[in-house]
Amino acid sequence: QVQLVESGGGLVQPGGSLRLSCVASGTIFDIKDMGWYRQAPGKERELVATSTSGGIANYADSVKGRFTISRGNAKFTWYLQMSSLKPEDTAVYYCYAACKRTVFRTYEAYWGQGTQVTVSS
Repeated sequence: QVQLVESGGGLVQPGGSLRLSCVASGTIFDIKDMGWYRQAPGKERELVATSTSGGIANYADSVKGRFTISRGNAKFTWYLQMSSLKPEDTAVYYCYAACKRTVFRTYEAYWGQGTQVTVSS
């Protein structure tokens, strides 16, 4: 199996910063794409940022210039650096990865359990 575990959420004041981390573990041959999504109360889950294995990043318009997705030095680790946070960034943030468990399998989507980010004074 594949497990994704997020960390780094919490309560922060408007204008503040947080860094989310995601670590993928288990039987993993390759990760093609990785990223972050979020879901606010009463809203659908939405893309925040994604990164391909080649390092091409894609951001939601609402976070461009404020959030940065990056890969860690450790294998199967990635981050979301969030700056200039706004109350509307409040949501549960989920990490995502398209993983291939063996060379013979196709890529499948995996999700973390989510971490709460609350931006409030």
